Amino acid sequence: MGARTKARKRALDILFESELRGLAPGATLEERRADAAPPVPDYTVTLVEGVAEFADEIDATIAACSEGWLLERMPAVDRNLLRIGVFELRHVDSVPSGAVLSEAVRLAGQLSTDDSAAFVNGVLARIAGDVARPVPDSATSVAHGDDGPQVTATLPRPPASGEAHPS
Repeated sequence: MGARTKARKRALDILFESELRGLAPGATLEERRADAAPPVPDYTVTLVEGVAEFADEIDATIAACSEGWLLERMPAVDRNLLRIGVFELRHVDSVPSGAVLSEAVRLAGQLSTDDSAAFVNGVLARIAGDVARPVPDSATSVAHGDDGPQVTATLPRPPASGEAHPS
């Protein structure tokens, strides 16, 4: 397994854990860096910090390209893989789009539902084919209801509601 592959998996672990614990990704990242067992790769830090920094933009992009799906209804593994993928596609010029899609699809196939690999591939392929498109204005992409903001998002058949922990 390559260094960036391991870094992506570790970033997914940190983002998943942050969400599960209700913590900011930066807080979980700092805990993992303080533990240093195993050490957190530099590229993992780049991914987690990038996803956190551009969270609103990333979530609006995912919502716009996954028509018919509420972001919060996606399995957490898929949601966080998509966030990593969007960050890499939009903000990391040194990684080819094909590598981003391949890694995300592989991890989805290993760690999430039976339908997740196809779902993640569909969303990221749509985004990769449209990287030059302006990011949707989050004010138009996020509906604010009684339960707080709801990002809406349609794609082919979504993954089943059961989700696996990225271990």
